[in-house]
Amino acid sequence: MQIVGCQLDIAWEDKPATHARVQKLLATGQVQPGALIVLPEMFATGFSMHVDTIAEPPDGPTHMFLSQLAKAHRATVVGGVVTRAPDGRGRNEAVVYGPTGELVTRYAKMHPFSFAGETKHYEAGSGIALFEWGGIKVAPFVCYDLRFPEIFRRAVRAGAELLVVIANWPEPREAHWSALLPARAIENQAYLVGINRAGSDPHVAYSGRSVILSPRGEILAEAGRQEQLVTAEIERGPLDDYRRQFPALADIRPDLFGE
Repeated sequence: MQIVGCQLDIAWEDKPATHARVQKLLATGQVQPGALIVLPEMFATGFSMHVDTIAEPPDGPTHMFLSQLAKAHRATVVGGVVTRAPDGRGRNEAVVYGPTGELVTRYAKMHPFSFAGETKHYEAGSGIALFEWGGIKVAPFVCYDLRFPEIFRRAVRAGAELLVVIANWPEPREAHWSALLPARAIENQAYLVGINRAGSDPHVAYSGRSVILSPRGEILAEAGRQEQLVTAEIERGPLDDYRRQFPALADIRPDLFGE
């Protein structure tokens, strides 16, 4: 099964321009029917605190773009969008559309990035989300969530076998991105996809370095710093074999989770 990550140089707060960039970037590769296409956090606007400018309803232009993209490629698509929370703040979400253009699930970032003031503008999500892709259970996460291993463990205990992290992870903390992604894969014995943006916004530069990892933490595919696709083929067999041969997940202590 094919994973296609779009390491995108986002046009700041310009949805039509960035939608066009996604289509142009995907045209440079061979997207197979049934693939999993992954776009960065807030992929259509960049990591903006201007909720009044970029937030959209569930039938807004970015949602419709993702739905049409999934249908056109007969693929499952994960991408970051901003919607409205009931309290008027935004919700930084990963939304998932299936091959016929249907909404599969949505996940709201559980850890807004307080260091950059995201908590003032965005409501935190309240739980994980799971969806099935090609017989594999997938859990999406968003950027700063990567620093909180407990939510990844919760997803794996709920059945997740592929962890997807979409991000606008800045260049000054590139080393943390490169260290934490394999850690989450290794400790959870799960495939992991980390898709970051490239380029820069008015505030910070981004180093890309998107990656697809095996359940052992091995690099299956990785990107450099420029806008590009990162693709890999994964299979369920190696995941099952590894978890059976080295059953570390069986030693999880439920009592440490209050059970």
